[in-house]
Amino acid sequence: MSVDAATVKRIGRLARIRVEEHEVEKYQGEINAILGFVEQLGEVDVEGVEPMTSVTPMQLRRREDKVTDGGYPELIVKNAPLSEDNFFMVPKVIE
Repeated sequence: MSVDAATVKRIGRLARIRVEEHEVEKYQGEINAILGFVEQLGEVDVEGVEPMTSVTPMQLRRREDKVTDGGYPELIVKNAPLSEDNFFMVPKVIE
């Protein structure tokens, strides 16, 4: 798989990164190199290899999972700039 100049521009627009016209060819080569590397990973034989989450064997510390109601909402909103009836109040961001 390879990307063309239009795809590079589209990726830049989606990522909200300004891509100048003279940079498109450079980025196109870099993206194609990355995609080529990812395609190579598909050729690796991983049959019989167990998935791992860490290179060192370890077990995460866990705590007991218990549900509580909190019971102190006034303390939670105490430092909020604006609250009402123990709810945080924020400015409207969507019209």
